Order: sequence, then C-alpha cells, then structure tokens
Amino acid sequence: MTAQGRGPHREGDEPKPMMNASEKSDLSVVAMKSANNVDISAAESMEPRDKAKENALQRTTYQTQGWDHVSPGLDRIRKIATINPKERFTALLHHVTPELLAASYRALKRDAAPGIDGLTRQAYEKDLEANLANLYTCVQGGTYRALPSRRRMIPKSGGGERPLGIASIEDKIVQRAIATVLNAIYENDFVGFSYGFRPRRGQHDALDALAVGITLTKVNWILKADIRSFFDTVDHQWLMRFIEHRIGDGRILRLIRKWLRAGVMDGSTLTATIRGTPQGSVISPLLANVYLHYSFDLWAQQWRSRHARGNVVIVRYADDIVVGFEHEYDAIAFHTGMRERLERFALQVHPEKTRIVEFGRFAGERRARRGMRKPETFTFLGFVHVCGTSSNGKFMLLRRTRRDRMRATLQAIKEQLWRRMHDSIPENGRWLSSIMRGYFAYHAIPTNYSALAAFRYHLIGIWRRTLRRRSQRDGSTWARAYDLAARWLPEPRITHPWPHERFTVNHPRWKPGGVSRRKPLFGGNHAVREMRVDLSKSADRGGFQTSPSC
Repeated sequence: MTAQGRGPHREGDEPKPMMNASEKSDLSVVAMKSANNVDISAAESMEPRDKAKENALQRTTYQTQGWDHVSPGLDRIRKIATINPKERFTALLHHVTPELLAASYRALKRDAAPGIDGLTRQAYEKDLEANLANLYTCVQGGTYRALPSRRRMIPKSGGGERPLGIASIEDKIVQRAIATVLNAIYENDFVGFSYGFRPRRGQHDALDALAVGITLTKVNWILKADIRSFFDTVDHQWLMRFIEHRIGDGRILRLIRKWLRAGVMDGSTLTATIRGTPQGSVISPLLANVYLHYSFDLWAQQWRSRHARGNVVIVRYADDIVVGFEHEYDAIAFHTGMRERLERFALQVHPEKTRIVEFGRFAGERRARRGMRKPETFTFLGFVHVCGTSSNGKFMLLRRTRRDRMRATLQAIKEQLWRRMHDSIPENGRWLSSIMRGYFAYHAIPTNYSALAAFRYHLIGIWRRTLRRRSQRDGSTWARAYDLAARWLPEPRITHPWPHERFTVNHPRWKPGGVSRRKPLFGGNHAVREMRVDLSKSADRGGFQTSPSC
C-alpha cells in the first residue's frame, strides 16, 4: 500500500502503542541458553520462560458486530485514512484474502435468490472450500468475470414497480469482500448526517437524529427532498472519478467497472447498463453513498457553513433527504442550490416528492395567528411526522406509521394467509406471531402505539375471516378470534426508547458550560436532563454538537 507522492507505509515506521503502564514492559523471565553437555542429567538447569501476561492476551484481529474478524491490514488502512483524508490507496486487492471471502460468504442470506446461473447458497456450499479457493485464484489472477444481474420487478408502495438486480452468488461474495475493504476507507470520509446502508447505522438512528433536531433546535421549516430514480441514473463516469479520489488500485477499479458494465438479464434479453447501479446488489449501496457524498453531502456541508443565516439540520438516508431550517429564505435558497447542484451530476430532484413545509415547535402557534390550519405533515422512512401537543399543551413530535404502508402489509398477509388457509391453527399462529414481532421491531416507537394496536386488530380480523372460509360450518366468532390472538399474537408494546435518549448515547459529544435543569422532553412525562443542541455551522462530522445542561 503506497501513497501518492510518499513512500510506502511500513509497520515499523508506526509508533508502538503502550500496552501497559508508562515505561513498563511485559513481565516475563528470559530463558538462558542451555549449556553444552554430554549427559542430560549433568546439564545445568535451564531457567524456563514465563508467559507474557499482557500482550499474549491481546487479539491480533478485531471482531465486528457480526463476529467476523477484521484483519490488522484493514485496521491499518482505517488508521491511515483517518490521519490523512487525502491519501490515495494504490494497493488494496491483497487484502481480499480467502478468510475474507469465507466471511463474506457466511454473511449472505441463506434464502437469497439465485442469479442468472441458478446457483443457490446450498448448492455452492457442497464444495465450499474448493469453490472459494478457485474464486480467490480468479480474483487475484485477474480472470474473474462478472455475470449479468437477473432483473426482478417488485411492487412499490406508492404504485408502480421497482427493478431489482439479483447478482450471482460469486458476484455477491466478491462484492461484499471489496465493500469491506472500501468501507475501511470511506467510513472515515462520510459525513455524520449520512445514515443509509452504513455499518452500525440504521433507519432508527436517522429518525432519532431528525427528531432531536426538530425538537431541541431552532427548526421552523422542513425541506423534504427525494431524488428521482437515483439508482437508475447514476452516471458511471462521475462515479469512477469520485472513487479515484481515494482509490488508486487499478485492479479494484477494474472490478467495479466490470460490475457496472455487466448488464441486466430480463428473461432472455440482455440489456447493457450505460448508467445506474443495480438496486439490490451488494456493492450498490456503497457506490451510491460515494456518489452522493461528493455530489450532495460535501456541498450541503459547505452551504451550511458559508451561506446559511440560521440553524440547519440535515439528515440523509440513501436518496431520501430531510433538511430543517430556522428561516424560510434559507430553505428556499438551499432548495434552489440543491437542484442546480444535482443537475451537474445527472441527477434530478423529484418534483412531486420534494416540498417545503412549515414545521416545528412554534409552527402551530404561528399558523393559528395567521388564521391558517394546523401545520402540514411529511413522511420519512415509513413514518408520518406530525406537529402535536402533549396533555399539558406543549409541543410533541408525533410519528405515526404510514397508512398506505400498513394497508399494503395487511393485504400481503391476507393473500399469504389465504394460501395457508388449511394449515393447522398452531402453524398459522406461529407464522403470524413471527410477522407481528418483525413488524413491531421496526414500528414500535414512542407515540405510535395506536398504529400498533390497529395493526393487531386488523390482523385478528383477517385471521377470523380466513378461519370462517375454511368450512361452511365454521362459526368462528370474535370471541374465539380474540382467544386465539391472546394465545399466539403478541400484545403491542413500545420497545424503542425516546429519540433523545438513544441519540445522546450514540453521540456523546458534549459542549461544556451548561446549566443543570430537570425538564420533560418531547411532551412526555419522562423527566430527563435538558439537552441543548447547537447545530454548528462548522463541518462537524456528526451533524450535531450536543451539550448537556449540567
């Protein structure tokens, strides 16, 4: 691994970390050389070597959340990328080891759909060691060939269909391995308000950041933006130029070009891909984040620090963007600049899904003084955000499940339950229970209890109607349906914490000099410490600079 304009990095050149106390080495007894002897019994006793008490217990690799070992080489890449943000890495492919390929294979879903070759995970596993060894040889020898993706259309919640590109199993393995190597570099570059498809970041982290920004900062206007057909319109030339800012290894770049140009197989028709990334492939989320990092994130960060006159909150999850503003003219100027900026990189803002709404702690009062109706709502990551009030009349951010998404989920369950109509009640009860647990795992957030209860009620009704259609003599009543639900279906329960609680734990960056004061937040009865959130105009990596009032 060499740097542009610099010599190679060697392990010996890096400072050694102190494993123990200051200027204190590991406690061990150095063994002396055995004396020359003729008879073993006459030999001088050799003092044995004691075990090192400290460094011997240290791992040479580090474990990730998925319990896969990260090599020390990737850890060194991560450190160099952190120290020098302009470092260009020219030797990376040797980090794609057989162990990394095996870990990438284990990370695949067992029920993942096969690609155009029809090879499933179970079939590939029968001769796994030989298959991975042959794949490793092809990747390192330059004979690896990417197969076209198999196109599959899935329905969208708002109508229409979304194309998915299903790669072959070997393409998935190599893409995941390359993504692991590249993540060691780009995770140090991505800004804090980018949450989509990143390690240790999820949808609820983005929702928490947005809720904290709206509730605890000066946010009076919301710009909800969406990029039209983003994954289908990514320009390949711009994407490769963005990647070459940090990646100089020609072998890695050739692999990425192979995946971009592999094409899509729709039935028996092969279509060449001149733009876009296959939505559904393993490497696509990382490439999308790199593209938006250079085309939007860096520009938005500079605009916030140079042009904004008030507070600005930015949260982006993939191509779904929400920006909060203190002043309306900032929102209008940002919207105009964002549209022009994205058009430079062959992207377009969706005109129907992009709008500016008055929203925030004081939006209801101001609109009432002007004789207007209550503030408008906006949707983000499956939840409708509403300006509400608590029982004591204070502002409360309400987040409710989108009704159209709930109806679509219930309709899908109804169709599947119809096909399982004649299965036994215990089998259907266990199946419905697993579905409800998965649904509650995402939607069980504070202020959304009524939606959870409604989902369970409608699900009970669907189950009852299905039981009645099994036979003309079946007289399943609501009383029997509720008895079955009490036995098999879990009760609705809020499992996620309040947004400010989880956000404070995940981003413990405090600004000194606050005043301690106990105050309930989010309009609830739960008393917590008041937290002042100052959205600095400087390029803060986390998007927030939080300070406890203590």
